[in-house]
Amino acid sequence: MTSPGLREKKKARTRRTIREHALRLFTAQGFGPTTVDQIVEAAEVSSSTFFRYFATKEQIVLDNAVDPVMITAVRNLPEGAAPVEGLRGAVLAALADWDGTDDEMLMCTKLAFTEPGLRASRADHVFATQEALAAILAEHLGRGADDLEVHAFAFAAVGAWGSALQAWAREDGRQPLSAYVGRALAFVEGGLRF
Repeated sequence: MTSPGLREKKKARTRRTIREHALRLFTAQGFGPTTVDQIVEAAEVSSSTFFRYFATKEQIVLDNAVDPVMITAVRNLPEGAAPVEGLRGAVLAALADWDGTDDEMLMCTKLAFTEPGLRASRADHVFATQEALAAILAEHLGRGADDLEVHAFAFAAVGAWGSALQAWAREDGRQPLSAYVGRALAFVEGGLRF
């Protein structure tokens, strides 16, 4: 695997700088009152640079390094693996490399679940993840893109993922995220039986 070049490193650094200043402002004055102009000024970038990295202020909170883990896990399911078992195993393996102590991720997760101004954007984000997951799973299983069971699985998996994130944030990340995700996906795997 090749390491990122200078240009990619600079892009990552700029994106991180914008995000760090935005989160600092969200903490200081709240998500709603913080404007893109304030973020741009604090990060010392132009508006066009901001919008090159983030389409909206909401995207700063909703984009994270963890959501793509589930998509990648389904994309890389071993041939013949049961989707729920394979997904749980792959997600837990991916999360094993992440200790879950990311204060920035915890703050964004809390905002996503509590900030009224983010609820509609979060719903759109969740729907997009469900659709992407269903498309990948349909291809993996050789089923149609509109297959009911494929979509039901995708919605259940994303719902379990969201419930795990919400519990992790509500409990201030007391346990690693993998503990919550494993428990939620095991519940789905067990047929949603109490």
